[in-house]
Amino acid sequence: MTFAYTQASQAAGQYLLDPYQLDDAALEQVFGEIMTREVDYADLYFQYSRAEGWSLEEGIVKAGSFNIDQGVGVRVVSGEKTAFAYSDDISAAALHSAAQATRAIGRQGGRGVAGSSRHGSGHALYRGRDPLASLDEAAKVALLEGLERYTRSLDPRVTQVMASLAGEYEVVYIARHDGHRAADVRPLVRVGVQVIVEQHGRRESAHVGGGGRFDYSYFSEERLQGYAREAVRQALVNLDARPAPAGEMTVVLGSGWPGILLHEAIGHGLEGDFNRKGSSAFAGRVGQRVAAKGVTVVDDGTIADRRGSLNVDDEGNPTQRTVLIEDGILQGYMQDSLNARLMGVPITGNARRESYAHITMPRMTNTVMMNGDTSAEEIIGSIKRGLYAANFAGGQVDITSGKFVFSASEAYWVEDGKIQYPVKGATLIGNGPDVLTRVGLIGNDMQLDPGVGTCGKEGQSVPVGVGQPTIRVDGGLTVGGTA
Repeated sequence: MTFAYTQASQAAGQYLLDPYQLDDAALEQVFGEIMTREVDYADLYFQYSRAEGWSLEEGIVKAGSFNIDQGVGVRVVSGEKTAFAYSDDISAAALHSAAQATRAIGRQGGRGVAGSSRHGSGHALYRGRDPLASLDEAAKVALLEGLERYTRSLDPRVTQVMASLAGEYEVVYIARHDGHRAADVRPLVRVGVQVIVEQHGRRESAHVGGGGRFDYSYFSEERLQGYAREAVRQALVNLDARPAPAGEMTVVLGSGWPGILLHEAIGHGLEGDFNRKGSSAFAGRVGQRVAAKGVTVVDDGTIADRRGSLNVDDEGNPTQRTVLIEDGILQGYMQDSLNARLMGVPITGNARRESYAHITMPRMTNTVMMNGDTSAEEIIGSIKRGLYAANFAGGQVDITSGKFVFSASEAYWVEDGKIQYPVKGATLIGNGPDVLTRVGLIGNDMQLDPGVGTCGKEGQSVPVGVGQPTIRVDGGLTVGGTA
């Protein structure tokens, strides 16, 4: 842990502080300017990032991107009010200018006090590697070309393959008015493969990928071939799919990526800001039953190498494993410093921001429903007539009400406990908080998603993870179909 922080601290110095002659004394001068008025909280968020993307289609790299960005955000909080300024110029002059822009928010009369400098080490969940430097350009192109060739070789019905590769190297340094300092180096990689298959004039497609906080060495030949096989399998399944039935029915949700429904329809409603403002369906319900017995939901930012994990959050606090719902009882919410202070509860390490140009807010990291004690086979076998949604595509959610609409990318019709045939065009319509109360069986096969999730909230996007076991939802879910 000490080594990980030392490495991150050195990177922060190399990219964010030393080139601009910034040290603790210079930062304290900025805080001194901010604290001439009484405020509850202030921080400086420095960020340096390099990102690239490669896209291959028809055997040719047709699109590519490379971006370098850096800057600093200055945030001051007084009561419920936040003042924020940012600059892509990291210099003492720019910092002082931003600090002056935020001063008006402070309360008159009292004088804030800056704390003495101290460093926090956070976790050591991933290595501070630079993914972009882990392969040269020729090797990156060869990776995509090899993925495309292998995918095409799997089945003659494969007519088109698109492959993508993306990587990011990010260094952050957080300085707070209370003297706390934190640094982190955040690698992130992702590969995706999309296939189109055709048979008797009918076309279907599927997209599969994965990644996490690694460098490109994570994408071994075996792993890449696994993505290819899964994408082709899903597309071929849908070639034989029949129109999905419609109506209210029992639905089984598969393990892993289907946890995106949990994330969207329930997870957002457990973020502190929505509950402080009373706009969530879960507001004021801590200690009450909000889900069926056996349902335990956690947000865990401490899982090694996961896409949603962080050594420290964007306020410099170590991430945590926060139990949100335990055996059906609501335990609490995900919090950043502002909402935790106003609600009188502990911070949970869930402060996140898209970049230095955005303010923090409470956000999910890796949101997971924990295992039950029933096998997936038993759960499917328990269905008289219903739908097994093995995988999801997109969806829409109203956070205030919890109402959602999700489309299944792979689904099957089940009768008398046996899968009968794949179906196409199934959409799930329901209410997140209500669905939690209707979970009848919970599987023992919890999986995390493959590492491709991105969450949007109030115009900000951040990487996240989801996971769940196979679960059965009894009634209350409407399937919108085509039959």
